[in-house]
Amino acid sequence: MIIFDHPSIFSTNLLAFRSSQFTMALQQNGTASKMPKHNDETSSHHPALNGYEEIKSSQAERFTFTPEPTLEDIRHMQAQFTDERNWNQFHQPRNLLLALVGEVGEVSELFQWRGEVAEGLPDWTEPEREHLAQELSDVLIYLVELAEKCHVDLPQAVLRKMALNRLKYPASKVHGSAKKYTEYKD
Repeated sequence: MIIFDHPSIFSTNLLAFRSSQFTMALQQNGTASKMPKHNDETSSHHPALNGYEEIKSSQAERFTFTPEPTLEDIRHMQAQFTDERNWNQFHQPRNLLLALVGEVGEVSELFQWRGEVAEGLPDWTEPEREHLAQELSDVLIYLVELAEKCHVDLPQAVLRKMALNRLKYPASKVHGSAKKYTEYKD
């Protein structure tokens, strides 16, 4: 489990600066009013960001993350946390991968023996949800640090991977099917 000292992990000025940059950019390009709402709020659509086409869903509105902190903020916070403790000597790729796998195991334990779990976890207590949030946070933190140590720009890698997935799984061929891309015929 990863534990952060609250005062040392969040730079209020950094987050306020990033938040104001984000808000100004949205206002300048006119997408601020189109932003998806968070959690219980609703909106009729998701914004078209970075040139991607607007996605309209006939399904229930999807959960969205808050815009802060960014992956870079998380990378910076973890690097600071590690530096303050002189742990870089231990945080090499292999060790981080093994720690990541261990944390994924801890997430798995929370779901073990529950059968199918409905989206939104309606049958979970608040302490169970918080425990899951902490374990998922550990997974994300280790993943981001592993990407950093391997010099993988994770946000850019995700964009490339999503483009590749769109080619491998064209919606016109795979809609409603869980087959692997090698099982589809032209």
